[in-house]
Amino acid sequence: MSDVDATMIRMTSSPLPIGLVFRPDSPPEQLPSVARDLDAAGVAELWLWEDCFLEGGLTSATAALLSTERLAVGIGLMPVPLRNPALAAMEVATVARLAPGRLVAGFGHGVLDWMGQVGARVASPLTLLREYVTAVRALLEGETVDVDGRYVHLEGVALGRPPALPPEITIGATRPKTLRLAGELGDSVLLDSVNDADDVRAARAIIDEGREASGRPGRTRVRVFTEIDPRGSGLSGRIATRVAELADAGADAVAIQAPADAPDPRAFLDALPG
Repeated sequence: MSDVDATMIRMTSSPLPIGLVFRPDSPPEQLPSVARDLDAAGVAELWLWEDCFLEGGLTSATAALLSTERLAVGIGLMPVPLRNPALAAMEVATVARLAPGRLVAGFGHGVLDWMGQVGARVASPLTLLREYVTAVRALLEGETVDVDGRYVHLEGVALGRPPALPPEITIGATRPKTLRLAGELGDSVLLDSVNDADDVRAARAIIDEGREASGRPGRTRVRVFTEIDPRGSGLSGRIATRVAELADAGADAVAIQAPADAPDPRAFLDALPG
């Protein structure tokens, strides 16, 4: 048995969720049909970008969720400087109620240059992220929130219709301080554009430190976006090998994205293990 064959057997029996990414290089009017095709094929998750100044993450997620029956949809990522946390919680709660258990809400710093373009860049992105995610989580869990932080100010705010099942909150992170904070605050951490298992292994250790410091029980999951070109031979083996390497390094879920010049995620369907 070859190494690739052995890897394929491990992946076929693995519970590791494998998702696909709908890049903003594709126009939003293509999203509903792509989502339906992925849903019919049994893909676990569809992931969306929210990049300035392209598709909105929450509107895109709503379109994908309402076009499908089973598919989970993740937003990676909503830049926290762009939305008041009360508004973010209202919108996330609405989408979560429309598709219970199928939304993953992702938050992150945003690209700092873009945040500067819209007048939203802050002096301490880490402080904002901490205050913001803490407030949004509390609102989604039905709490009344009073906070007077450096950036987040809420007085007696509570959602009128919080979701019965609050969605998973994932936090995008790259550098050690954000990885540690994301491990502390998030249900999961999203690592973007990772192709090297050693990067996942190093991030996993820092994320675990953050979770331990938080005192929260359990483990913060690690989600990984990884790019694979669907063109060329041996696609099934390349996917299986990459996913197995990332899983061995500590990834709990993997989302595969195609390159910008060939962004259609349906190119991977026939090659996914299953």
